[in-house]
Amino acid sequence: MKKIIIIDGGPRKIFNTASMLQKFAEGATAVSNEIEVKTVRLYDLDYKGCMSCMACKIKGRASNVCKFKDALTPVLEEIAQADGLVMGSPIYFGDVTGQMRTFLERLAFPWLSYNDYSMTAPKRMPVLLVETMNGTPERNNSQGYGSMEYCIKAALGEPERLIAYNTYQVKNYANFELAGFSEEAKRKYRDEHWEQDLQAAYDAGQRMAEKILG
Repeated sequence: MKKIIIIDGGPRKIFNTASMLQKFAEGATAVSNEIEVKTVRLYDLDYKGCMSCMACKIKGRASNVCKFKDALTPVLEEIAQADGLVMGSPIYFGDVTGQMRTFLERLAFPWLSYNDYSMTAPKRMPVLLVETMNGTPERNNSQGYGSMEYCIKAALGEPERLIAYNTYQVKNYANFELAGFSEEAKRKYRDEHWEQDLQAAYDAGQRMAEKILG
């Protein structure tokens, strides 16, 4: 059995990011019953970012999996043995959520060697980076996964990116102080693009599953 781990870095369980990741999972599992997909919601876990304990760098006991013990520990250990990795986050202030950034610190710092500055993960695997955002393709300030994307590429391999633009922020704009947005325009864009975004996530799931199965 091959395993794909999905890391959901969004706070809402049934909105844009979660929906994209669910479609990915459906696409991956549709390929074969030899593919298992597990989703981990970071907002459900109690964990911290890198504690600078340097336990992953101790001579003779260096590790490319974080050694600090908390709720994230079993997730990181499971990723080390996985066959594929998906990370999804809404974009806040041009960046992934704080929970995702904190997760990435714990994931990537053990990969880094301060002897030769190489990046080495326990194993290389296909990776998908998903972003959902309020910005449009023509107008957005997203830095996405930022410098962490370099770390992912160096340690795991070239990631695929999937972006859903101009997503709905709430179900009813009339209930919120959001006058800077036209709900009509948002709805029109969503009607034209959202199903395509979900299909793209489904297709990405199929591609990753097929790549893993060879």
